[in-house]
Amino acid sequence: MDTRTILATAMALAIGAPVCARAQGVATDKLIDAITVTGSRERTGVDVPNTTASKTADELRTQNLFNPEDALNYLPNLTIRKRYIGDRNSLIGGRSFSTLQPARGLVFMDGYLLSNFLGQYDAPRWNMVAPEEIERIDVLYGPYSAVYPGNSIGTTVAIRTRRPDDFTTSVRTTAFSEHFDEYGIDHDYTGYQVSAFIGDRLNKDMWFTLAANRQDATGHPMQYYTVSADATGQFPAVAGALTPVTGVRFDTDPRGRRRAVFGANAGAIDHTIQDQVKLRGGYAFTDWLDMEGFIALWRNDTDNKNRTLMRDAAGNEVWSGQVIADGIAFDIPPNAFLPSSRKEEHQQWGTTLRTTRPEGWNGSLVYSRYDILEDSLIEGYRNGTGPDGSPDPTNTQRDGTGWQTFELQGVYTPFADDWTGGRHTLAMGFHRNEYELSNPVYTVSNGALTQNVFGKTRLEAWYLQDVWQLADLWSLTLGARYEDWSAFDGGQLTSDDQKIYPRRNDSALSPKASLAYKPNNDWTLRLSAGRGVRFPTVPELFQGTTTNGTINVNDPNLQPERSDSVDFTVERWLSWGKLRASLFQDDVRDSIFTQTDINVTPRVMTVQNVGRVRTRGIETAFTIAPPSLPSLSFEGSLAYAQAKILENDNYPISVGNIWPRVPDWRGNLQTVWRPTERWLTSLGIRYSGRMYGRLENDDINPNTFGGVSRFTLLDARVAYTTGSNIELALGVDNLTDERAYQFHPYPGRTAFIEARWSFEGTR
Repeated sequence: MDTRTILATAMALAIGAPVCARAQGVATDKLIDAITVTGSRERTGVDVPNTTASKTADELRTQNLFNPEDALNYLPNLTIRKRYIGDRNSLIGGRSFSTLQPARGLVFMDGYLLSNFLGQYDAPRWNMVAPEEIERIDVLYGPYSAVYPGNSIGTTVAIRTRRPDDFTTSVRTTAFSEHFDEYGIDHDYTGYQVSAFIGDRLNKDMWFTLAANRQDATGHPMQYYTVSADATGQFPAVAGALTPVTGVRFDTDPRGRRRAVFGANAGAIDHTIQDQVKLRGGYAFTDWLDMEGFIALWRNDTDNKNRTLMRDAAGNEVWSGQVIADGIAFDIPPNAFLPSSRKEEHQQWGTTLRTTRPEGWNGSLVYSRYDILEDSLIEGYRNGTGPDGSPDPTNTQRDGTGWQTFELQGVYTPFADDWTGGRHTLAMGFHRNEYELSNPVYTVSNGALTQNVFGKTRLEAWYLQDVWQLADLWSLTLGARYEDWSAFDGGQLTSDDQKIYPRRNDSALSPKASLAYKPNNDWTLRLSAGRGVRFPTVPELFQGTTTNGTINVNDPNLQPERSDSVDFTVERWLSWGKLRASLFQDDVRDSIFTQTDINVTPRVMTVQNVGRVRTRGIETAFTIAPPSLPSLSFEGSLAYAQAKILENDNYPISVGNIWPRVPDWRGNLQTVWRPTERWLTSLGIRYSGRMYGRLENDDINPNTFGGVSRFTLLDARVAYTTGSNIELALGVDNLTDERAYQFHPYPGRTAFIEARWSFEGTR
């Protein structure tokens, strides 16, 4: 389908048909209209086939919200791998997938795709959202809606930002201080953030918003250079002259072996300055046709430092060489503690044309583009400052890469008095996205190209979904999504070799079905089943690179993940709140997984298919607002899952093992007390149970660096709003300073202080 055909069809839908909402945004808008918030229920003619959860801006102010991804901390059955404040790779883990599988976490902002599939561990671009502009956030679980791409086999997050009805403005500033003490590195890490928002409806037809955000933060040590003994307790043999050193720490690694820790390495301590600005606006051409769009710019300057624990007899720092500690010899390579710096500038823009009639046919067109204008990572010692034998500094770039999406959709909403053959709400559409990566590596000293990784993927999809109101009490949602996928222009270039991979094409049909029964206003029972197909990403296929710190091993022949999922959900509304229980099963063929070996330097990351993984579990969620205690409310969830590897021809010894980074138990509970209109206090607890980090399940000691530990984190917040609409707040995350790990250490006890002023005009 060429561009002219797409545009002609779009205009026919938008003008000739009587209506529609937003492309990806259609699903978002319908979702927002149909889900439940704090125990109350909003009736609409649309059934959402997924289990859902949500938070509004007012609810989010009961927790410590420094970055946008913090909004997910108290939503059911989710893990956010936020390693430190300022982290650009806060990955999502869900019911049946781990934070090592970022392509199963879809994130949209106002219907525009934020999911970054250009790196093996690249997280959604949360940086395109300022915390101050969030209006609400909604989560869908599983691949039950035909509207969303196959990446929705995990979790789909829809963020909606504020749209003004009148003049509105707000300013927020917050600062944090984290105390961190591990392996002899005892330090306070601090930072701040300032956000501003202004918006106005200039007349009944035109509106705009302008949001800006600046963040300056330093994170705690993220990882360490270590050497582990073998199964017999012997460290690698070292020959030659040895330098006696002190300061080396010894502990037990995740696999139960004795380990020596030499310091924080691989750019462990990250100082980042991030700036974001976004302009958004809309115009209504008629009372049924409008257009909106946005443009956002994000910049980041990062300086990563390392800390050695080793000291020689004179007290000087030792960074490399052959050393002896505690009577054991070690050979520390010159690249063990390479510093790095990074400069990034990203831009995203998008536009939506849609009709907005309440009944009948609707049409919408959405286009968005994400461009990495600059991305330069310089790794290594510069100007001869490193130890003898240090590798030449390298410059890894991703300038000029990014992704774009297009969606054309039509929706039919039945008229209120139309019961002919039952009521049908139809959604049909065409979706297209394309990801492009060019990832050259240069030697800084002479500008020579040492390697390059490049490639593209394209997905085109057609879908149809029908919500059929069979009777007053019954509704049936049927859907199907057909996807054509291609990977092309892919290859690798090194100084002595070049690989060009042949074009690959694949396709898949994903059927969906959901049956809902609502006997009255207090009960809903829903059985949903669906297939989702998640195709490999550009880095999984092509990104086989070697840098000073990491070796990536790609697989151009990866097969797509195929998930067959079932969910049975019961919801009960009561005078004092809401209860939900969901039984679910995800059966995934050819799961794509990247395993990391940290026992070598550089570390090695290998991507592979795993034959079959099945996850079964139960998920519960509740909201309690006792009528007798209107100032008190409780909200929480508890989930149990068993994720097992059933087939794996690529690695047979893993069959029968637990799938990595999916905890057996996961839950949260937040208590909010509002003694007066001005005061608010909250206390929250987040829990995650036993997990494994490796396919072998041999990480028997998870509560250490490199492991994936249990955690129980307590968070607290106290806020007071003055008569002049200034909110002052104090908060603490990880109140008990528990040390927890998801390979990297999670933040220690972190205190926040915050001030926010807002103004809402009236006309």
